[in-house]
Amino acid sequence: MTKVTDRYAYRVTWSEEDQEHVGLCAEFPGLSWLDSDPCKALTGIRQLVEATVVDLNENSEPVPEPLALRNYSGKFMVRVPPETHRSLATQAAESGVSLNRLVASKLS
Repeated sequence: MTKVTDRYAYRVTWSEEDQEHVGLCAEFPGLSWLDSDPCKALTGIRQLVEATVVDLNENSEPVPEPLALRNYSGKFMVRVPPETHRSLATQAAESGVSLNRLVASKLS
């Protein structure tokens, strides 16, 4: 049976400051695990997250929903300076596409 912690978004990256690999979990931005071995950094963060979820459950605190299980509408608002808005609108008009289509293509 799959545990909720198996569905979280984990990653391992290099920390130049610490001179070690750091394991991270997107749903728990305050947690990290350092190790010289990237596989051990991943194992460490996964174990830390699992222990944190157990603690949250024991204390009747909310457990973050995995990003992979969340529903996304495909819409979000971005605020930009008026000059950027004007520039993008001009680019869209010159390309013969909507502002939405132009920005979506730049993001993908």
